[in-house]
Amino acid sequence: MREEHISDALNLLNDAFIEETDTLRSCRRMPQKNTAFHKICLVAGKYWKWTAVAACLVFAVLVGNHMLIQKKPDTNQAVRTEKLPMLSITENTSNDMGFEGYWAYDILELVNNNPWNEVSQPSVLPVYRNQLSYDEPYNVSGADFGKMREFLIDIAGRLGIDTDSLTITDNAPDEEEKQIITEKMEGDVPEGYFNPTELSARTNGIEITVDQAMRAVVSFEPAISLPRKYNFTYAASYEETIAVAEYLKEKYQAFIQMKDPQMNICGGDYSRYDAKVRQEYQIEFYDRGENDIDAIINYNFNRFSFCCDDNGKFNLASICQPDLSQKMGDYPIINTEKAKELLLKGNYITTVPYELPGEKFIAKTELVYRTGAREAYFMPYYCFYVEIPEEERDGLKTYGAYYVPAVEEEYLTNMPLWDGSFN
Repeated sequence: MREEHISDALNLLNDAFIEETDTLRSCRRMPQKNTAFHKICLVAGKYWKWTAVAACLVFAVLVGNHMLIQKKPDTNQAVRTEKLPMLSITENTSNDMGFEGYWAYDILELVNNNPWNEVSQPSVLPVYRNQLSYDEPYNVSGADFGKMREFLIDIAGRLGIDTDSLTITDNAPDEEEKQIITEKMEGDVPEGYFNPTELSARTNGIEITVDQAMRAVVSFEPAISLPRKYNFTYAASYEETIAVAEYLKEKYQAFIQMKDPQMNICGGDYSRYDAKVRQEYQIEFYDRGENDIDAIINYNFNRFSFCCDDNGKFNLASICQPDLSQKMGDYPIINTEKAKELLLKGNYITTVPYELPGEKFIAKTELVYRTGAREAYFMPYYCFYVEIPEEERDGLKTYGAYYVPAVEEEYLTNMPLWDGSFN
């Protein structure tokens, strides 16, 4: 029985009954402990003590039951509250620029600091509606230029720039440029083609640009040199990259502006450079937040990255802060075993031009959000890194990315099924 129910029951007792019981309790506190009167009071006190307790409990039970009957929950209302909107999978988000694959001699070379953990993963995760929509190839709607402007001003303030004197412009072409473009396209200009897609500001060698997806790029001219002991280049080793990240975290903490920044040294895949291959890493940070779900969301959406030029100087920073204001709800998540079953059945999204080669080629699994600008919903997926036998060259393997929705199937309007095409 709840404490407040017992308290309510006690309040219903007759005042005279309580006073009489209190008198008998006072009798027990009398100093003449050897008198007959004291013995009588002691016996009577014990009797009335337990009688009062019993009465209290009876009243508490009766009142408690009465309250339970009066406050019986509306089960239909509970069901309505827990009902979640249906979600649709955006299958074709490819820009026909190759497929998502990673070169490595071994899957262990591909690293990141994804806070997701298979053992202690949450049972539910939030899903958000993407505020942007793409009606036509060149027609994007839903961008909030007010938020874009606030984001740009916030970044400028972090860098110590006088925001009151900052001039912010968009990238819409002027009339002369419109005329030239119209002539080149022979007058067939799609509606909305000339609409602005980003805001920018430039001052004292610093340029800040914010696009519709709330991704900011900050460039520095001239680029900033680091102390000579740091190797901030594309060819830096994992250990050297960690050392650079530690320096940048300390040096630019006001710019990063996170309560508990977590280092994310990601990459480890190889790329071709001057007819050779080299392993590369990226330096990123995300805020740990107050709990595991905060960490997962910040890791996938709110990242801060540092980039270098060919001379090993800091020349560019990228800051992601997408609009997650329209939350669809917290959705139940399937486990990795269930996701693997769906993968083997072909229920996946991929840009890899090969059918899944088989279970034995699955090398790694992690939970991520697909955050591409064309996604209708930002929802969690299991990403399976699968070795592609057809792509192996001189021991260098290609690991392709295959995505399986992590949300329970009952909340999806269209479970993807691979048909051999890019998506």
